[in-house]
Order: sequence, then structure tokens, then C-alpha cells
Amino acid sequence: MKEEIGTTKYLIHARIEANGVVERPDVVGAIFGQTEGLLGDDLDLRELQRTSRIGRIKVDVSSSHGKSVGTIVIPSSLDRVETSIIAAALETIDRIGPCEATIKVERIEDVRESKRKFIIERAKGLLEKMEETAPEAQEISELVRESVRLEEISEYHGLPAGPSVKDSDAILVVEGRADVLNLLRAGIKNAIAIEGTSVPQAVIDLSKNKTVTVFLDGDRGGDLILKELLQVAEVDFVARAPHGKGVEELTKKEIYKALRNKVPVDQVLAELKIKPQETPEERPMEGAPDLSKLAGIANRLRGSLKAALLDKKFDPLVETPVRELKEKLPQIEGVNAVVFDGVITQELVDVASEKGVEYLVGMRARVERPPSNVKILTVEDLYRIPRRNQRS
Repeated sequence: MKEEIGTTKYLIHARIEANGVVERPDVVGAIFGQTEGLLGDDLDLRELQRTSRIGRIKVDVSSSHGKSVGTIVIPSSLDRVETSIIAAALETIDRIGPCEATIKVERIEDVRESKRKFIIERAKGLLEKMEETAPEAQEISELVRESVRLEEISEYHGLPAGPSVKDSDAILVVEGRADVLNLLRAGIKNAIAIEGTSVPQAVIDLSKNKTVTVFLDGDRGGDLILKELLQVAEVDFVARAPHGKGVEELTKKEIYKALRNKVPVDQVLAELKIKPQETPEERPMEGAPDLSKLAGIANRLRGSLKAALLDKKFDPLVETPVRELKEKLPQIEGVNAVVFDGVITQELVDVASEKGVEYLVGMRARVERPPSNVKILTVEDLYRIPRRNQRS
């Protein structure tokens, strides 16, 4: 009978010993004959083999010196319980032909487990072959992506730029074309390069209407460009590549990490202590106030939510919480300057003007009608335009 290999679940492996010479037909006949009627109709071996639930019984037997030994293998597509019953029934056979014999079941092999092991090993081999070719496929994909992004690089007033610079509300200012290309690879399309240490007028004009983040290399060259930008353009944030690295070298992960860690320009101004170089005619007149003193006080008050009321020499008269500044200011005599950790509002400017305050310094300013007798300054202004105030 043809064995149905595909449906086999288990293989019963047994060993046979007989006191005499026996052959395969004797063993097969004993198996069918001595188990007939033993297990009931449902587990009758002939019926099970007819319905292909038991496969062809394989017997390998040899004789020597009047004794016979061999092996029996029976394929089964029954469940594990029924297969175990069939296996146990084999051990009840005590004669083969005219000879005394014993059959001992050595093991029941789960064919599906063998198939699982084969599947695992084969799958591992196939996966390894796939991974060998994967880098080539990835390289092709990356080349296609980069080609598309390279086509996206454009120019804005002659400067290398991403396609979104003109329409975006925010821009990234970088040093060179290679930086713009690397940002395009990372999916960032609103970068523009200054290409040199002098800041182009196009970038200065853009900075007046857009939120500007300067993204520079982590070296001294980046410091020099940053100082130049802060002198002529309106910068909102500063991001830096890791120390010793250029923006063009960064991975996508490093780019986004650096941009997440950007800092407000006020903080950078305070850290760099930028003071523009003075020409002889721009040096302050003798006796002019030292606005750097106001900057120092502003830095000290940062984050404190306090205000300092100062005299003509910028020495402190009194400090007060910012929330009480409007009520406190009219009560203090001799106030020439006010420095506070907050936003300069129109209402506060009006109070300072009535009081005769000459300098009003805050972290930010929102003033629609600046009076002529009050100089309204932010911390950023103290570093960017000190010469203009000192000449006044």
C-alpha cells in the first residue's frame, strides 16, 4: 500500500528479537494477526491502513546463529493518544511464526517536530542569503531618494536653499551648500546657506519676517559666523553641531537632536558676551552710561521674575517682584532705569514715561507706541546695538 508521507504525524520505532529464523512477511503477519480484535474496530490495524491512517509497515530483519533481530517502523497519522495505544499493542506480540519473540518500542518520533527543525534551519539559511543582498537594495533606494532630494535644492537670490525657504514661516541658516544638501537628505527643506563669513542681504531681509534658527558647525568657524549674524540679522534660536563636527557630516538622528537642543538667542548672547568692535568715532563719549552694566543686571535677574529699579549710575535703588512693578515704580524717587525679567508692555512703558525713566530693559518687548523719552531695550538689544545708545 502506498504510504501517505504528507499526512504522517508520528513514527513508531520498535526493536524485534526472535529465537529462530524469521523474515519480514512473518513479522508483518504477526503484527496484524496478534493485534486483530485487541483494540476494537476503531483501532484495527487493517482498517487503519486501508484508510491511510496507518502507513506501510517497514521491517528490517536479519538472522544469525539461529536468532533474528531487526527493527520495525510504523507511520501514523492518528493523534498522540491513539498512536501510543498502537505502539503499546506491539509489545503484546510474543510469537512470530513458530518462534518466540519480543517487540520493544524504543521511541515515538514526532515527524512534525522534525519538520519544524528543518523549517527553522532552512529559514535561517534563506534569511542569511536575503541579508547578503539587502545592502545593495538599500543602497539603490538611498540613491533614488538622494537623487530626488538633490533635484529639490534650489537657489534663493543666488544662495543654495531648500524649496520651502520662500514660503515657510521659519528658516534654518547654515554655512554652505553641503549643509543644505545634508538637511535635504534628512527631509528638512527650509534651509539656506550664507556661503561665507559675510551675511548676504537676502538672509538679513528674510530674518525680518521669519523665525530664524542658525544651525552651525561645532568649531571656531561656527562661532565667528554666529557673531557676524547676530550683528546684522534678527536671529531667534541657535543650534550647533556636536563639538568638532560639521552640519554636513551629521546623521539624520544627530541633526534632529541638535535642532531639539536649540537655545534662544538671548541665552547665547549672554553666554558669548558679544560686544561689537568700536571704531574711533563710535567710542562712547566721556561720561556716557555703560550699558553693559544693564546687561549684567538683566542676566542676573533672568528667571527670577524680579525687577531692579536703578539710579543714573545704574546702581540699584530697590528690587521688587515683576507683578508689583507698575504699582511700585511711581512710588520710588530717582529712578533712571528699570531692568526686569518679563515682557515690556505698552502699559508699563506709559508708566515709565510719566515717571521720567530713561531706560526700560526687559526680556522681550510688545510696544505699539514707544515714547520719545524712554529707551526701550531687550537683552538682545543690549548686545546688538550698544554703540547707537552710547552715542546718544
